[in-house]
Amino acid sequence: MKTAVILFNLGGPDRPENIEPFLMNFFTDKNIIGAPYPVRYFLAKLISRRRSKREAGESYGFLGGRSPLLKNSEKQARALDKALAGKGEYKCWVCMNYWHPMAEEVAREVKEWGAEKVLLLPLYPQFSTTTTKSSFEKWDKAARKILADVPTAKICCYPWENGFVKASAQNIERKYEDIKNKAGQNPRILFSAHGLPEKIIRRGDPYQWQCEESAKQIIGATAIENPDWQICYQSRVGPLKWIGPSTEEALHRAASDNIPVIIYPHAFTQEHVETLVELNIEYRELAEKLDIPAYEKVETVGVEKYFIEGLRDIILKAKDMPGICSDKGKRLCPSMFAKCPMGKAA
Repeated sequence: MKTAVILFNLGGPDRPENIEPFLMNFFTDKNIIGAPYPVRYFLAKLISRRRSKREAGESYGFLGGRSPLLKNSEKQARALDKALAGKGEYKCWVCMNYWHPMAEEVAREVKEWGAEKVLLLPLYPQFSTTTTKSSFEKWDKAARKILADVPTAKICCYPWENGFVKASAQNIERKYEDIKNKAGQNPRILFSAHGLPEKIIRRGDPYQWQCEESAKQIIGATAIENPDWQICYQSRVGPLKWIGPSTEEALHRAASDNIPVIIYPHAFTQEHVETLVELNIEYRELAEKLDIPAYEKVETVGVEKYFIEGLRDIILKAKDMPGICSDKGKRLCPSMFAKCPMGKAA
């Protein structure tokens, strides 16, 4: 059976003039701003116009005016194609949520290839209504027109999949030893995930819980004795109250404790503007300003062997799976999380 594997990611502008339309696509998503469309459109227009000027000169300016997210996601897709070779007729596509290639153009390529089944697999390990749910909705809308007769299965999350956890632990251990030797003392490990407004979590989104569980699993998989670690959240914008502690607050605490820091973006699986600029440049500058003894960013899992093998195993286990489920084939979220896509907890 010819199975198309759709790897979802956020997307990013491919040139400076596309920063504003990319941001416009992002902020008009009802899963990001929940206001009625006319209000949402007005806010999106205002925010994207203001932020595009800053992003062009600052964040994306460090990256030559474009995001490397598509390139790095494509590397993962090709690595996964190789891992699936000989396991059946599989082919992987990258589908972006807010910039090209987006759902409709990818769905047309999948139809032309002659897919007999589609498997949706986000490159976000943890589920959120703002990421995975949004990607699934856009795909479903395109697929109803283009792939209506092709059965589709969905992997909603894999927050503690063995390969993801093992690759993460391996990357942390490498950086931990480097900074320990450099600074002459054990560093604190900060797990920095993209933040969300608190109101999204209060509505039953399981993202924060899954991020925290991921961090526990990853730290438990390392060989580090008595690790000093905490989770924090980056990228806070706007007037709403966001989940915390923020990454800035975690760095201030580390400075107060006079302890080195390694920071690992465990909700991201490839390098892009938030890891390469926000973590590697902006927060590094803050760490230096705060006189933190040493600061280093841990690489994302990217095309690490264990991570790609973990995705391969998810795909192979899902070949007969109907509907939507986690990589474990069951609901992971406690009953309090009403937005879990697997429905009510047993």
